[in-house]
Amino acid sequence: MPEHVHLILFPRQREYSMPRIMGAIKLPVARKALAWLETNAPDWIPKLERRRGRRIERLFWQSGGGYDRNINNYDTLYKTIEYAHHNPVKRGLVARAIDWKWSSAAWYEGFSVGPLRIDPIE
Repeated sequence: MPEHVHLILFPRQREYSMPRIMGAIKLPVARKALAWLETNAPDWIPKLERRRGRRIERLFWQSGGGYDRNINNYDTLYKTIEYAHHNPVKRGLVARAIDWKWSSAAWYEGFSVGPLRIDPIE
């Protein structure tokens, strides 16, 4: 999606720290995105700034936890994947879910693999 992401993760270790996982994803993405904006679209930077006392922060990610949650059964997992796949269609960005480049929808339908590596569901 142009302004948000749907990401479903399955930690490879039995014990894991979701805050560490999210930090490992969000921090480098935010740094690269902000650097890109500074070079290519500096007029966007003020839209991402917030004053906190005397400091000015740049917020790439939405404040709060979003819709993070644990998925404990396959039915919920498949419904969540289906929701993410159809989100670009509902927004009118593509006619079919398999046409969205940044989706696993085509992979699940047996078509060529896109730029994302998809792990099969056991």
